Amino acid sequence: MPMIKQASRAIEHMTARERRIQRAKYARRNKMRYIDKLLNELEMLNLADQRQMPPVLSVAINKVIEESPEVTVLAQAKPASVMEAMDA
Repeated sequence: MPMIKQASRAIEHMTARERRIQRAKYARRNKMRYIDKLLNELEMLNLADQRQMPPVLSVAINKVIEESPEVTVLAQAKPASVMEAMDA
């Protein structure tokens, strides 16, 4: 394979990789902004002494939790009882 073609292919691979990295970075930022917005809404409800969460907010928060693999790992690691926690 000619050197120019090899270089071109390497550049294409690097460009595609950089695009994937950028998309992942923006997705993380957007998710963080969205979580921040939800937290702000919860804080406003708290400051207004609201006892009930609006259903739309509850659904949005549950969706974020379900889509977060970190939460899934933490939920799996959580002991079911005090005895289980002591045995761990």
